[in-house]
Amino acid sequence: MKILYVVPYVPSLVRVRPYNLIRSLQLRGHQVTVMTLWSNPHERAQADLFAQYCHEVQAENLPIWRSAWNCLLELPGSRPLQAVYSWQPDLSVAIESRLLNGKELQHYDILHVEHLRGVRYGLTARSLHTRIPVVWDSVDSISHLFRQAAQRSKKRISRWITQFELNRTERYEGWLLGQFDRILVTSPIDKQAFIELSSSKGEDHPISILPNGVDLEYFVPGQMSLREPASLVLSGKMSYHANVSMALEMVEKIMPLVWGKNPAVKLLIVGKDPPGEIQALGEHPNIEVTGTVEDLRPYLQRASIAVAPLSYGAGIQNKILEGMACSTPVITSPLGASALQARPGEELIVAEDAIAFADRILELLKDRDRRVGIGEAGRRYVEKHHQWGEVARQLEGIYHEVIFTRRGVLSE
Repeated sequence: MKILYVVPYVPSLVRVRPYNLIRSLQLRGHQVTVMTLWSNPHERAQADLFAQYCHEVQAENLPIWRSAWNCLLELPGSRPLQAVYSWQPDLSVAIESRLLNGKELQHYDILHVEHLRGVRYGLTARSLHTRIPVVWDSVDSISHLFRQAAQRSKKRISRWITQFELNRTERYEGWLLGQFDRILVTSPIDKQAFIELSSSKGEDHPISILPNGVDLEYFVPGQMSLREPASLVLSGKMSYHANVSMALEMVEKIMPLVWGKNPAVKLLIVGKDPPGEIQALGEHPNIEVTGTVEDLRPYLQRASIAVAPLSYGAGIQNKILEGMACSTPVITSPLGASALQARPGEELIVAEDAIAFADRILELLKDRDRRVGIGEAGRRYVEKHHQWGEVARQLEGIYHEVIFTRRGVLSE
């Protein structure tokens, strides 16, 4: 298949879903042309490097000022700011030129657009070229995420922004249900969240669940002998409001209970762009805040336990899959485990609240054999359920269904 793949940020080891789906589709013999946006020289360089993994990359510049201007213009409007944040007319024109040669439709089998930030490109292309099947990968239900953040985020500004965006996003996502040949989400919870936004709940909706995977050749177990005793790792992009709330929950509510019984336990908070309130946590002698790291793997491979006490979020959490892939036993909240098929107590540990979370940490730190057993079972779980090659095979099947259906509609 010839796939035109639009993603409003450069695929990278941080943006793992497009990074791995595109690579895997190309390896499966498809020709994937990537249309993307960059905002700084580092992203521009990442786009150039990514060209080795696909047929071609075309990247347009999206300055920060343009994103801010897009949002400012939409403030009195009705669309969510997420839907206009990444709008760059140059990229839209570039997509148009890819689809048309003069007035003749060029041959692409499918147009794939990722995230709410990219949805406008799919809508524009679909309005001009109704013969092009369009798959929109929402990834998560953003309104479902905002609904939680508006109530549970520990950052006041995050609560205000998400509350402002919530009604707009709910209306917009409900409307988007009828605009594309197929919508993709990562979990059944996100699919149900979309369906509940529809005014026609009794109808079938064009939503497919496409889970996240994990790069099992990149994230691998380390040597057990190198595991640091009594060390916990919490990872994620630290500028993301849900991860900020998670880190604060860990330090303010869970760690005091842990230190009360084992003062030697260390906590590493690993992830790019931590705000000041997260950086300040590093003043505690038993907490290290790393900021951006070139390679996450050593932190996961050396830690005794990976922790993810999520109080809100959406979709499948990559941080959990990555910890499991490194055979690091993972303790998470019910929300963190809700999108997975992993067996609690065998392939990961689920803790209901701060007291239970601290108890599970202390129990696991005392039991080396159980840590090893859960870590190894977690690795086997992701090998069975979250290989990117298998996820790409599922996506390929969705593409074929969509193309077949679209051709049937056009022939009627």
